[in-house]
Amino acid sequence: MLAARAREQFGVRALSSGRADRVLARCADIYRGRPDWLDQDPDQTVRTVNMAKSICSETARLATLAAGVSVGGSERARWLQEQVDRVRSQLRQWVEYGCAYGTVILKPNGEDVDLLTPDRFLITDMAGGTVTGAVFQGGRFQQEEGRFYTRLEYHRFLDDGRYAVSNRCFVGETAADRGRPVSLDVTPWAGLAEDVIAEGVTKPLFGVLRMPGGNNLDPASAMGLPVFADALAELRDLDVAYSRNAAEIEDSRRLALLDDRLTEQAGTPVGGARRLRLPRFIKKAFGSGAEEYYQEIDPALNTEARLMGINALLSQIGFKCGFSNGYFVFNERSGVMTATQVEADDRRTIQLVKDVRDALETALDGLIYGLDAFADAYALAPEGAYEVTYDFGDITYNREEDRARWYGYVADGRAPFWYYLTRFEGFSEQEARAIEAAGSMTQKDMQRG
Repeated sequence: MLAARAREQFGVRALSSGRADRVLARCADIYRGRPDWLDQDPDQTVRTVNMAKSICSETARLATLAAGVSVGGSERARWLQEQVDRVRSQLRQWVEYGCAYGTVILKPNGEDVDLLTPDRFLITDMAGGTVTGAVFQGGRFQQEEGRFYTRLEYHRFLDDGRYAVSNRCFVGETAADRGRPVSLDVTPWAGLAEDVIAEGVTKPLFGVLRMPGGNNLDPASAMGLPVFADALAELRDLDVAYSRNAAEIEDSRRLALLDDRLTEQAGTPVGGARRLRLPRFIKKAFGSGAEEYYQEIDPALNTEARLMGINALLSQIGFKCGFSNGYFVFNERSGVMTATQVEADDRRTIQLVKDVRDALETALDGLIYGLDAFADAYALAPEGAYEVTYDFGDITYNREEDRARWYGYVADGRAPFWYYLTRFEGFSEQEARAIEAAGSMTQKDMQRG
């Protein structure tokens, strides 16, 4: 519907191929926990562990670890910082969606920031690998008096270099109704201009969060691929392997077959009026031979062998998604790794996180530029230059090694003891300084004695 409306209203098409769009749609279903291989299982025995969701979530967690965004330099910068602070808590969610869909767009809407997934935008223009034009499905369906309204918002640069934004609205009787064009004045967006041309805008008024790596399905496309797009076959195999293991465990219940001649009839009183039942793992069997029998069935589990196969799949999935071998395991990770080991063994993971962080910075730069343009257009804050600084946590950080290093600084006289106490022992600066002073007095008294 979005593509058809964009062609009708603006005469533009998306810069993507049908094959790439189908793969992106398939990946979206996998991320949502509805992979197509569940429908291909006639016995409905395959279940999903939704590893794709875990991969996207873990990538986003590492990429946004202790993420900080600082905007400084002027009164305008202070206003921009306020807008960034309002959405800071959503950064991890935004990155997770970017990992899941390959590309998401962050666009100011005048009051807040919209996160747009590929089903709500079409990329129509590019220049030097950068998105310069797109059509957005602005806002959500808004029901009013039994009608449903939708809005298209088309951003692009004109031939003379000016920036243009066009708005078109539609009204339908149901949410699924394609609707008919209608004037903005009779919609929930009354007062919004149908066409706006801005001077002095040099960048798109939105940020594009695109996952690193090439799009081998459509090299000319501006759309990125989900981080797990190369591991779809292994994700299916993992679901199959997990389901087989789970089914084996479920079917491994101990069972005992007991000749019916060795038991009383059901409901026969035993020990007075009390009635006893057989344990649930015992099943009565008709004894056809001359001798009574009792047989226990205790199936052996192949759990260890199955877990080895599952972990091999997890390692292959992690590697294809950009993580180091062994990052994902079915059981908890064995051993304690120091910061040096992490840096050596997880170099691929560190590189992946760095690439995603770079992509996030690019997207936030675009978002902040758009917010700055909104401030100019609607006089939301005084004019002024701004500078953006990004700061992220170190994923190789090891607290115990850091503690030992700083204690060594104290022992060598290169750092005060009170600073060590505040950093690692939880003391306030006043308490730490008092402890340091008391320790110095004790040492002096011992020297005098």
